[in-house]
Amino acid sequence: MSAGYPFSAVVGHDDLRLALLLNAVHPTIGGVLVRGEKGTAKSTVVRGLAALLPAVRVVEGCRFSCDPGAPDPNCPDAPHDLVDSTRAARLVELPVGATEDRLIGSLDLERALTEGVRAYQPGLLCAAHRGVLYVDEVNLLHDHLVDLLLDAAAMGRAHVEREGVSVSHAASFLLVGTMNPEEGELRPQLLDRFGLTVEVAAARDVDVRTEVIRRRLAFEADPAGFAAEWAAADRELADRIVAAQRALPSVRLPDKELRRIAALCASFGVDGMRADLVVARTAMAHAAWRGGEAVEEQDVEAAARLALPHRRRRDPFDEPGLDEEQLQQALRDAADSAEPPLPDDDPDGTDGPGGEPPPTESSVDGNGSGGQSQPAAVPDPAFRARLLAVDGVGEGAPGRRSRARAGFGRTLRATQSGGHGVHLVGTLTAAAPHQTTRGRTGAGILLRRTDIRHAVREGRESNLVLFAVDASGSMAARKRMSAVTGAVVSLLLDAYQRRDKVGLVTFRGTAADLVLPPTSSVEAAVARLRRLGTGGRTPLAEGLLRAHRTLTTERLRDPRRRPLLVVVTDGRATVPLRHDPVEDSMRVAGLLAADGVASVVVDCERGPVRLGLPARLATALGGTCVRLDELSSDVVTGVVRAARGAA
Repeated sequence: MSAGYPFSAVVGHDDLRLALLLNAVHPTIGGVLVRGEKGTAKSTVVRGLAALLPAVRVVEGCRFSCDPGAPDPNCPDAPHDLVDSTRAARLVELPVGATEDRLIGSLDLERALTEGVRAYQPGLLCAAHRGVLYVDEVNLLHDHLVDLLLDAAAMGRAHVEREGVSVSHAASFLLVGTMNPEEGELRPQLLDRFGLTVEVAAARDVDVRTEVIRRRLAFEADPAGFAAEWAAADRELADRIVAAQRALPSVRLPDKELRRIAALCASFGVDGMRADLVVARTAMAHAAWRGGEAVEEQDVEAAARLALPHRRRRDPFDEPGLDEEQLQQALRDAADSAEPPLPDDDPDGTDGPGGEPPPTESSVDGNGSGGQSQPAAVPDPAFRARLLAVDGVGEGAPGRRSRARAGFGRTLRATQSGGHGVHLVGTLTAAAPHQTTRGRTGAGILLRRTDIRHAVREGRESNLVLFAVDASGSMAARKRMSAVTGAVVSLLLDAYQRRDKVGLVTFRGTAADLVLPPTSSVEAAVARLRRLGTGGRTPLAEGLLRAHRTLTTERLRDPRRRPLLVVVTDGRATVPLRHDPVEDSMRVAGLLAADGVASVVVDCERGPVRLGLPARLATALGGTCVRLDELSSDVVTGVVRAARGAA
């Protein structure tokens, strides 16, 4: 839906609207992360909110939007003349492809080179001050940029230390991020930094869907008339935001409710104290929003529903969420802790009411030991995997696996051709010897096109990690398949942390299946792996051929992303493509090597009799062979470099 759609006209999404409004009342809550499938009006609701925010008074001419009533004494544009003007609150959008310079600002190269002065060019954090910073597809944004904007949102200031510039400026904004979980999750550490999280989905109720269509068509037919129809409702919400902002400083947080908040967060076993603080701030904003003078249980409940679901993830592959029944049970348990303990009560807190042990995390989340037993191939515990890296230097998307030269990472040197961005020192060094002959008389530097030097930077890229997993009968022994599944889960966890795309090919019986096409959602790969069936013969050649076809297709879609093929097998092929199963497998491996695919073979052979087939397969692939028990960095240290096969 386009910008300008009235906030009040959005059908449903009550939790999302409430989360946004509470952040507008109390921006230090820490923003809102909106998770949901595509086409659920996430962006529409966010853009509608910006129109509700009160206009802001700013110092005229100040690039950092200082408040005339309380100008920032450390503002880079200070001292101010304190001539004020009024403007609407801004909605600033951070695109997925934004650079660090665009986000936090950088040295003003034009002034540096022409006037010889160091000047700061503000970024999007500055533009968003006292407004809304909207990040669509925040899960696709590089982690270090997410860290930067979350730091600024938490502290209310942006700090820039780079290129000889040291600047600190106010950056208080309402942060809103949206994401589609199908395209990959945020790391739990980053999820925790968002104050509130809301799950949105398309309504399944026919009446609701009908009303959504009716309003949308009416808006498209007459945008101005539709907006006028809802103007009164939007004005009422805008006035209520202002009233709640004014009332917020006088809202009381009684000790009883403070204890309720602490008990509730403790019962869910959340890490750290951020959850407690966010719930407290959200409860106070909710009390101000409903016109209350003090926080009550209903405010704590509303805050917990928005602030706790995403903080229950203890493992990167855990699903965020909070069941309503779990929340109500936790609130009932926390009610007893809300009252201060009596002198006769158990002083060390080892027993709960009535001498019963306090609720543990397992009793709250229902994940105790009373569930059904798992299938035979229960994965062994995950471990910290050794780094599997593609040899050489690539030019792929930012990540943490293989070496890459692109517009990120540390600067190696200056170059006249190629490179990314201007290398300031190199440019000045090239121009300096010619200033006299060019007739320089003032403070500026006289430049020619031939003086410009670019920075050669080296960082880390993400890769496409395609797993080809042998699920045949020779691998199906209970202990072996558990170890294999645990190892692959560990490698998937490593891929998650290194921001890779992953795919999963399995082969058994007489065929190979692309169980999961290449995706950024590592969680989906883990889910498919845990449902993996085993048994039958070993069509190794067919599995390698399916991997070859998959990688060929992906190279056309994303030619810069280098692939890494991880083959998990004991090498005992039993299904031929044409003649001999083993020789057929070696021939297909040669095709992969000829295409320059970097490969690692995980040797799953066990027992006193070993045929050495995985090592032979690795040689045919032009790759590396690693035994299953050598994948853990706790057992063997060092990087496994997967050499690319030569054509």
